Amino acid sequence: MSNVATFVSSDIDAVREAVQRMGGPADWLGDNAADLVTEAQPSDIEATLSSLPVDFALQPAEGRKKRLFIADMDSTIINVECLDELADFAGLKTEIAAITERAMRGELEFEGALRERVGMLKGLGVDALQRAYDERVRLNPGAETLVKTMARNGTRCVLVSGGFTFFTDRVAQLAGFHANRANTFIIESDKLVGQVGEPILGKQAKLTALTEEAAALNIDIKDSIAIGDGANDLAMIEAAGLGVAYRAKPLVAAQADCKVDYADLTAVLYFQGYRQSEFA
Repeated sequence: MSNVATFVSSDIDAVREAVQRMGGPADWLGDNAADLVTEAQPSDIEATLSSLPVDFALQPAEGRKKRLFIADMDSTIINVECLDELADFAGLKTEIAAITERAMRGELEFEGALRERVGMLKGLGVDALQRAYDERVRLNPGAETLVKTMARNGTRCVLVSGGFTFFTDRVAQLAGFHANRANTFIIESDKLVGQVGEPILGKQAKLTALTEEAAALNIDIKDSIAIGDGANDLAMIEAAGLGVAYRAKPLVAAQADCKVDYADLTAVLYFQGYRQSEFA
């Protein structure tokens, strides 16, 4: 059975080269993205595109545009790990970032690693939260276009993070998400007490968010798309109709349906068959 392969890159010439190597002809979705009907397998495409800075997704032509979008926040929709940046205001970024990296690679149990990192921030003033957001947090390229285009086309968009609601509330509003789920800091006398509100939103809770949101919409979970970069995103990425690894850790990249390593986040729109002319 023939499927559609979508090729996307920040390098237009690389996409043209990919189409040529695959034998064309292509349906150009935008300046840097093209669809091509093919009977090739993913391993065949990877071999053909070796050395080219091109992202691709291979999937059936039908049902590509999803009705539910679940996205991780840190290092996916935004440019940083918020907890690491917050740690910088406590002079602990190096130590806390090292724990974050191991947790995102799946080398540490997420919930325990989160408790440990937040515990190290005990006594930090809450004013550092706003400073970290204002000075460090930026949407990744293509994030706002991705979310607002899908929302405009009737897709429910939910930000689900192992981070904290202080940041997800703001990022969700900025990018155009309908809702957000995340963890909470426990605060007393305008200082972090070094504890996380329970239960902790981790790997299983992200999967639960996906299944609950799909059920609320009365859709099959395969009519969803999930994107993330770390080990705590893996369960939702594997369960979704299209699981996308964005600049992801090796464990996640190996299990996802497709990867975005070279293009910006609008690649996720192209993977669904959206044309550049349809972007919000």
